[in-house]
Amino acid sequence: MHEKQSGPAVSRRGLLHALALAGYSAARSNSARGEPAPNEAPATHNWMLVGSQTAFLSHLPMFEQLNPEGTDYLTPHRFQVILQASFNNRGSDVGPLYFADRRSHPEIKMFTVSPAKDFVLPQVAAPSPLTSFQGTVLRGHLERGGKLIRGLQNVTVKIQKIVHFRKFDPAAQAPVALEYLLFGRGKELFLAHSIVKPPDFDQILSVNVDGLKLTDNELGSVIKISVPTKKNSPADRLKEGEQAAAETSGGRKLSVRAIREFYFEEGELRMPATFDTTPEEKKAGFSA
Repeated sequence: MHEKQSGPAVSRRGLLHALALAGYSAARSNSARGEPAPNEAPATHNWMLVGSQTAFLSHLPMFEQLNPEGTDYLTPHRFQVILQASFNNRGSDVGPLYFADRRSHPEIKMFTVSPAKDFVLPQVAAPSPLTSFQGTVLRGHLERGGKLIRGLQNVTVKIQKIVHFRKFDPAAQAPVALEYLLFGRGKELFLAHSIVKPPDFDQILSVNVDGLKLTDNELGSVIKISVPTKKNSPADRLKEGEQAAAETSGGRKLSVRAIREFYFEEGELRMPATFDTTPEEKKAGFSA
């Protein structure tokens, strides 16, 4: 999607080299949720945006490189985070402007949110949490020429719910079978690929689910599911129109059918990251 960008959007890409030169010191924490360590620096945290009835934000993560001890990744983007959010401007809910724009541009898969200022990402899950930030909603990928949407510039992004928050652990073992995080609200359901260890990939799909009835309360946190018949690889990921048998981490059986792939990225989840379009990204239509 090469759309001309109508306004400034800060890229994580340009900051990575500067952070490395500055000797960025990654935070060390024993908990995925808790107060950020004192040396956790503010950074530009950009978001993929999905949902035609409820807005969900998915952080654009990276691994980049390991610290000398091999105990942490040296990037402020070493977190997979999914938030339920709303958009407000001077006391008014402007979320309907986003939903209307998505409906009127069905050919556009990616919508993104660009924060106005840097912030410390773990603060959203801290005991005294960050509950909102200023940002701009764009039609398209903000780092690849996204377009501004009238009425959605410099709005307040209110964090209504933390659906998922996890820091990447270098000691974690990548799963053999394909794993996803199921989330959503009402009948609108999504899968986000569970990101664990480089090389990995990011993917968001809308899905239909059979065999598992879920309440909004159960969907308040992601439900981890695995697809035993598929390998945990970009080429073997669920694709549009595909149906597969799956099971939850608790052993419940279900069937998922992929409706639409809203996002797919593998180059940025390598270590070191590459921003060139990979063959699989090109095949899927997600060119840089």
